Amino acid sequence: MRRTTKASQPLKSKIDVPWDTTGVANAGSPQSMPLDQIVLPATQPRRYFDSEALKQLTESIKQHGILQPILVRPLDGEKHELVAGERRYRAAQGIGLKEVPVVIRQLDDNAAFQFALIENLLREDLNPIEETEGILQLLALKLGRSIEEIPPLLYRLQRLQNKASTVTHNVMGEVENDSTNNAISDDEGDIELSTHNVMGETETDNSGLNQEQPLNQDLKIVESVFEGLGLMTWESFVKNRLPLLNLPEDILDALREGSLEYTKARAIAQIQKLDERVDFLEQVIANNWSLSEIRQRIIEKKAAASTENTESNNYKERFTTATTKLRKSRIWSDPKKHKQIEKLLAQLETLTNVE
Repeated sequence: MRRTTKASQPLKSKIDVPWDTTGVANAGSPQSMPLDQIVLPATQPRRYFDSEALKQLTESIKQHGILQPILVRPLDGEKHELVAGERRYRAAQGIGLKEVPVVIRQLDDNAAFQFALIENLLREDLNPIEETEGILQLLALKLGRSIEEIPPLLYRLQRLQNKASTVTHNVMGEVENDSTNNAISDDEGDIELSTHNVMGETETDNSGLNQEQPLNQDLKIVESVFEGLGLMTWESFVKNRLPLLNLPEDILDALREGSLEYTKARAIAQIQKLDERVDFLEQVIANNWSLSEIRQRIIEKKAAASTENTESNNYKERFTTATTKLRKSRIWSDPKKHKQIEKLLAQLETLTNVE
């Protein structure tokens, strides 16, 4: 499954990567390097590689060679660590190349990881889960926080922005409705003050100190990261991407493998029972059902389950009504009814024994 909405120039992000540009090794000129001198980093942003896409890349390298150099940084001794270009590195290994073109740059651990994140995030074939996790990692680096702190911060910024927008909208409405001569100058001051107060009143710590300023600084950093990536707005990320991380693990696996779009994943997650969901997920992938087909089939499944439950409840209600009447009936003292009662009781006992 190929994605076509992403920028096709992975190394032209607007985000600044703070690598050291001093020293001869940072000249940036491509050179050849023995493949066995390159080692993979302990932590890589990307964990899944589409086998078909890797096969296509391998065939391309066989015919044309490696057109874009691999980015590496020097380690102790003769070894160099791969920073960007792992797919090219793996393809070169697969066809037994002895040397590959590289660009060597002096990068510390933080800069190298940021560069790898950005390079991976701007590739077309990165799946939505790794993309989401990569963006969280990049935000954590830029904000100087742990990854676990980023989702709550984003949700907090979202709430603040929604409240500020609501207050501004309400005050603007009051301005438009005020027909006095002094309304414009007076109410313009009220607009700025009202918005500022709501931000300050909402975000105060236990000591009563205003938390608006640091949150505004965080917001600027968040906005700059998403503007630099050019993939989506941070508001869209909070609304559409963060919820993906709460999906069941079987659906997350399908997303990581690139065999399912995230819009379909969210729809399939409505199926609560694991065995039913796994079976349905396999059918979706095998038959390549569209999102509308998935939604329609889920509606049909829910309707069938509801009918089954209704019928089951009707049987129980009918049985309860019948037994209530039987207890009050005179048939127990009627000898002519004994054989019929015995037959019915035997049938009920057989049914319960079957269960």
